[in-house]
Amino acid sequence: MNKLQWIIFVGLLFMGLFLLASCTKTVDWSPQTCVKDSDCVPTTCCHANESVNKESAPNCTSQFCTSECVPDTLDCGQGNLQCISGKCQITIMKSLNE
Repeated sequence: MNKLQWIIFVGLLFMGLFLLASCTKTVDWSPQTCVKDSDCVPTTCCHANESVNKESAPNCTSQFCTSECVPDTLDCGQGNLQCISGKCQITIMKSLNE
């Protein structure tokens, strides 16, 4: 391979890598970003009313929670953790306020 062919080859290689990098979709990994329901965890150790992805989960190893059923939280089976449109959310299925 002569010098001109080598320069053309390297140039095409860099152009191809640039095009590949510019075509890949970037994902904004905010604390609420998810792909599936199992990606989501509660934002707090006790009486959670919001959720985040596993990477943003709180450390609950030494946390003590009361057995109180706080309305509009995950307490007592009121809600579910769900990934809705790529965002971790809690959906309240039954409210204790009613």
